[in-house]
Amino acid sequence: MSDTPAVRLRDASIGYDDVPIVTSVDLTVQRGEAVAVLGSNGSGKTTLARGMLGLAPVLGGEVELLGAPVGRLRDRGRVGYVPQRHTVSGAVPATVREVVSVGRLARLGLFRRLRAADRVAVGEAVAAVGLADRMEEPVASLSGGQQRRVLVARALAAQPELLIMDEPTAGVDAASQEALAGVLARISAAGTTLLVVTHETGPLTGVLTRAVVVDQGGVRYDGPLAGAEEAAGHGHHHCDPGEEPSSPGYRLDQPTVTSRSARALGGGR
Repeated sequence: MSDTPAVRLRDASIGYDDVPIVTSVDLTVQRGEAVAVLGSNGSGKTTLARGMLGLAPVLGGEVELLGAPVGRLRDRGRVGYVPQRHTVSGAVPATVREVVSVGRLARLGLFRRLRAADRVAVGEAVAAVGLADRMEEPVASLSGGQQRRVLVARALAAQPELLIMDEPTAGVDAASQEALAGVLARISAAGTTLLVVTHETGPLTGVLTRAVVVDQGGVRYDGPLAGAEEAAGHGHHHCDPGEEPSSPGYRLDQPTVTSRSARALGGGR
């Protein structure tokens, strides 16, 4: 495994329309760490994550993922992203297999068919989130918690080295939260770096070991998870200033399922 950190920010400022929301942040996440990014309403924590993904402009300083400047990583599949969404929607009705197969496009390219190894990766990703028996079912028929797990499986299908998740337990029931915690524990044990943006760590306390608390656009605390509660404060999560809710679709930086891409993936009937 490379000694290059999974995430490195140096004096980074991130925002929208040239207005910084996150300012002068220094942060290093080593490979294999499981980190919670916490903060109160409007703290800037989601903007911070979106800046790492190239979904919010870096206005100053440096942001690197897996040793490459943000947006310049040649193999996009090395970074997985689960957006702040409760359900899955798409341009056409799609099965669990088809949705998760979209996650392989980061490795394959948009118009290439799945190979045997890709189909195995898709199956393993679906099994990892406990939905192997629902593989051929329409995603729309699943519960909200199960759809969240489909989003996780889609990100896992690319076999990422770094997985960034935005509020993965929000809006789902306790059983689904527990199932997701088990999934993340296995992913972390296998060596994948986890960065989880959340307003509460309760369901994931056994998985996440380090906390970064964002407050008023800066890092207020960086240390063991156990010491973060006082620094983070309490409250319900809302979008940070300047942010817009995640748009409909699948992964924000990947194509959605369309009739054309479904056929390319071998999903046509």
